[in-house]
Amino acid sequence: MKITSLIVALLAAGTLTAFGQEGTAQDIKHDAKKAGEKIKEGVETVGEKTKHAAETVGEKTKDTAETVGRKTKETVESIGEKTNQGSSTAHSKSTKKVRKTKAEAGRALKS
Repeated sequence: MKITSLIVALLAAGTLTAFGQEGTAQDIKHDAKKAGEKIKEGVETVGEKTKHAAETVGEKTKDTAETVGRKTKETVESIGEKTNQGSSTAHSKSTKKVRKTKAEAGRALKS
């Protein structure tokens, strides 16, 4: 009877150990699955943030390019206006001198 009790006790202990290992394996598998899901969520979050950052950089670059283009156009127009004003002023001064010279020449002829 002692041997039978011993065998039953050993079988029971082995069975409990096997069930314990099965539970541990299930726990490990479950924890690994959770970890994988967390990594996947992290990668998706990083992807979304990277996409958002790229869109923001694209928008800022476009805005900057438009601003630079507008400022360049304004500068060119301003230079053109100043050039025209300078030409106009030079023309006016030249015309005044011609008139003055003609008037002086006319006075000299009359005298």
